[in-house]
Amino acid sequence: MFDYESLKLIWWVLVGVLLIGFALTDGFDLGAAALMPFVGRTDNERRVVINTIAPHWDGNQVWLITAGGALFAAWPLVYAASFSGFYWAMLLVLFALFVRPVGFDYRSKLENTRWRQTWDWGLFVGGLVPSLVFGVAFGNLLLGVPFQFDADLRVTYYGSFWQLLNPFGLLAGVVSLSMLLLHGATWLMMRTEADVARRSRRAAQVTALVYLVAFIGAGAWLWLGNIQGQVLQGALDTGAALNPLGKQVAAGNAGWMANYAQYPLTKLAPLVGILGAVLALAAASGRKGGFAFLGSSLAIVGTLCTAGFALFPFIMPSSLDPASSLTVWDAVSSRMTLGIMFVVACIFVPIILAYTLWGYAKMWGTVTTAQIDSNRHGLY
Repeated sequence: MFDYESLKLIWWVLVGVLLIGFALTDGFDLGAAALMPFVGRTDNERRVVINTIAPHWDGNQVWLITAGGALFAAWPLVYAASFSGFYWAMLLVLFALFVRPVGFDYRSKLENTRWRQTWDWGLFVGGLVPSLVFGVAFGNLLLGVPFQFDADLRVTYYGSFWQLLNPFGLLAGVVSLSMLLLHGATWLMMRTEADVARRSRRAAQVTALVYLVAFIGAGAWLWLGNIQGQVLQGALDTGAALNPLGKQVAAGNAGWMANYAQYPLTKLAPLVGILGAVLALAAASGRKGGFAFLGSSLAIVGTLCTAGFALFPFIMPSSLDPASSLTVWDAVSSRMTLGIMFVVACIFVPIILAYTLWGYAKMWGTVTTAQIDSNRHGLY
């Protein structure tokens, strides 16, 4: 099998793939749910939106569960530190996600306007809050999280939930929110028709522009601002066992841009994000739903790769004690654990991908208000 150093890199890639898979799949149903009260003006139009995403949302969320499990098994210290530092933010996401299955199942059970409108706004919250909070969390990773380890590797977090809501973190939240709203809008362009598709096309145009401004603005802030990045210094045994305190870390304004200077190919990531949003904007303007969805997908891949390449090899930087910062090299499980998990991932990730694609193929098609009218109780 692979040596320990290679397994560490492989799991950095695999966790990134799982996060991208979650953003590409669950991202469009989060975005579509958040857009539903605005692109659907009548009860039937809102049911159209729900029926484009309800058959897929639970399968899509498997990517999030898989990514969380991989994080726990591959990077136990990251799991421990992040669930301490982002505890209230994660609870907020969790409670927002609770609304989704209940809303999908119960929203149309009663023919009562107030009942249905209440669930509509509940689904809106269930889509909006996670989309925003995920971005805020990524923004705070770039700022550094106020935690540190003691000599016994016990982690202590010194921040609060409200500290996460800083200007740069909120800007990163806008990037994430607009990106997933764009993805949801392009999905609805492909799966709906008439007024819903027209409003979704307009939403795609607006959110693409917001994403471009926010994404470029966040990049410029990192490049020109006073945000302290981190750089590893001195010799580091990349094949050593878990010990986050056995390294030297320097802070500097150019820290998060160092990889882009050292590895020019990484500059393709932000370029893909920008060009993807431009493609989505142009395709939405030209009523090309498939190309617009391709563009929003590229924007997601480019955005997440941009953040990952900037942080590498750091996973969770510490703003209090740079030596406590968690990296790909020193926050991982044992070689045996990574090796066993690699075999499991090689078996089950393709299975997840295969049944996801099979589900889309079997349930593909345009959802119309006529279908809703002709099947009042068979659809959501």
